[in-house]
Amino acid sequence: MPASTYPCIFPLYRYLHPVSEEEFRIAGWNLHLTESIWTIDLAYLMHALGVRHRFCTQTLGVDKGYRNQSFYRKYFDTEEHRVNQLFAKAEASGVLVDKCSVTIQEIQEHLSMGHAAIVLVNAVLLHCDLCSTPVKYCCFLPIGQKCFCRKPDYQGHFIVVCGYNKASGCIFYNNPAYADRVCSASVSNFNEARTSYGTDEDILFVYKDR
Repeated sequence: MPASTYPCIFPLYRYLHPVSEEEFRIAGWNLHLTESIWTIDLAYLMHALGVRHRFCTQTLGVDKGYRNQSFYRKYFDTEEHRVNQLFAKAEASGVLVDKCSVTIQEIQEHLSMGHAAIVLVNAVLLHCDLCSTPVKYCCFLPIGQKCFCRKPDYQGHFIVVCGYNKASGCIFYNNPAYADRVCSASVSNFNEARTSYGTDEDILFVYKDR
């Protein structure tokens, strides 16, 4: 569930709703957000900023199976209790959380009404059809020599899904790492990345009307 550091998520909110950096900073400070950001943190931040939302996930709390996964290992022991407490207090705090799996049709219906969604994906699997793939020059090695730049199995990353083209079967999204462009992925690739082990199929539906 963690996918980003706190300063890196501001572009998500600037894209979704007009919010000043000062408002964002104060809301984050009040919620004690630090380095590791989980999807439940984003849901609380939505509530604090007055943004109507619905957080869907397959796991209400921290999946203990992630303890030994490289992506989660650094923060797992320090974050497990905090995150579980956020889930436990969500309803009383006005944060809407549903334990469910979301279909691509439900996502498309949400987008068709002019809304957006923050989706946790495995960045290792997600491929933008409009962006060129970066080349790792260390891979240009003589035949027989081993390359040690193997990609990790999982890299959590938040994207803002903002539209789709039913005819071409593609999903449009904003990647905070590339704020100057809109990216596009096939529905099948998007589904693979968002349902990958490590994501809990986390999706935060965001409604433009407050």
